[in-house]
Amino acid sequence: MKCNMYLSFDGNCEEAMDYYKEVFNGETTVIMRYSEGPPEYSNDAIVNKIMHQTMVFGKDCELKASDSFHEPLQKGNNFHVSISTDIEKEAIDIFNGLSKDGIITMPFEEVFWGGKFGSCKDKFDIQWMVSLEPKSE
Repeated sequence: MKCNMYLSFDGNCEEAMDYYKEVFNGETTVIMRYSEGPPEYSNDAIVNKIMHQTMVFGKDCELKASDSFHEPLQKGNNFHVSISTDIEKEAIDIFNGLSKDGIITMPFEEVFWGGKFGSCKDKFDIQWMVSLEPKSE
């Protein structure tokens, strides 16, 4: 079983996924524009927008996304993308990358359950949680 996060954007999917690709040192494995799909899913306003994109990074991580094609999105607070690693430098770099030009909702620091944790909303209004797993003894 595998769990993937799928993000929707109001026309800036490509910009957002390029940003995440840089933050996570990822690789785009699939990119499909609306112009490549059935005509009923495309119009002049979105023909060059993203119908589907997949980015892979880390060990077995995937992030999938698209531009909404039929109605404006309601940006909400009903999800976070959770990233966990046991390498401190990696956790710090990811948190700093995601929080740049965004809002830190909890600073990345030691937490009562062990390890370190921080949360932020990035410049695209996506909420993230970054965890540094505690060292096992």
